[in-house]
Amino acid sequence: MNAALIAAVLLLVSLPVFAETGSETARPSVNGKLQVVDGQLSDASGKAVQLRGVSTHGLTWFPEYINAHLFGQLSDDWDCNMIRLAMYSEVYCGGEKEENLALMRQGIGLAVEADMYVLVDWHILNDADPNENAGEAIAFFESITAEYSDCPNLIFEICNEPNGSTDWGDVLAYCDRVIPVIRRNMPDAVIVVGTPDYDRNLGDCLLRPLPYNNVMYVLHFYTASHHESLFEELNAAVDAGLPVFISECGISEASGDGDLDFQWAAKWFSCLNEKRISYAVWSLSDKEESSAIFRHGFDPHGDIGDTDLTPAGRWVRELIRGGDPEKITAPAARSRQDKAEKVRT
Repeated sequence: MNAALIAAVLLLVSLPVFAETGSETARPSVNGKLQVVDGQLSDASGKAVQLRGVSTHGLTWFPEYINAHLFGQLSDDWDCNMIRLAMYSEVYCGGEKEENLALMRQGIGLAVEADMYVLVDWHILNDADPNENAGEAIAFFESITAEYSDCPNLIFEICNEPNGSTDWGDVLAYCDRVIPVIRRNMPDAVIVVGTPDYDRNLGDCLLRPLPYNNVMYVLHFYTASHHESLFEELNAAVDAGLPVFISECGISEASGDGDLDFQWAAKWFSCLNEKRISYAVWSLSDKEESSAIFRHGFDPHGDIGDTDLTPAGRWVRELIRGGDPEKITAPAARSRQDKAEKVRT
């Protein structure tokens, strides 16, 4: 074997293992604390990574899904490297604080045990302006960051889906109150920030970016509802250098129910893989809606079989395992159901 060939073999051996997407399947035990480098989520050494994960539904609505057996299967069998813990701020602030905190801590512990990154989600929705409960948010993030200050697994989503009349100026004002609180305890933590119009407005972020390091901007999409316009907005923003994180997405309609669109799912997720954009798919639940990963009645403490998964769930499992979105078999899509009446909670 000549010297040139030996050098080539050694180079190949030294390279990290990459998924079919071309980006490394990051794990906290291997890649350490994440950071944002040149608009790209990267590991502790500066290497670009992609997180492929799932989002819980509301923690207190589906508490049984926060368990070690389920998290272990997601990590080991699905190769899922991130879990998003969706804690509804309206519920938290409305009297269920201790229940939410207990489930959040439990979920963080289980994600760490399963060697996954965990997205701590302050999930505003009906409380459309994050400033409405900013005081509670500050206290929450102060507590969590103090408790887990040495944990490399944590990423913070400080305001899911600002909406209604909330504009980017409102979000900026909120960030200037909350981000310094996180930074006091975890100076280098990655923070993802929701954008107006239910996380479908990246243009204002480009014009007025936040003056903080290790910050990413959120876009949400549902493939049966969001096509060319939002797809082009994502591409334009990323091509302009904006660090984008898809903290929630799905292959149903934006309501979380109704039609499934696998054709646009293939297009969206191929784009995310090509650009190494991280994502969490909605939702880790058996709610009777088409975006749910599990069929209604699934026992989350049991083993996951093919028949336990909804059509969306089967497709999402193969996606997270690293399958090429263009080649994943599309199950029969569910017919449109109550499109006008159903609203995702």
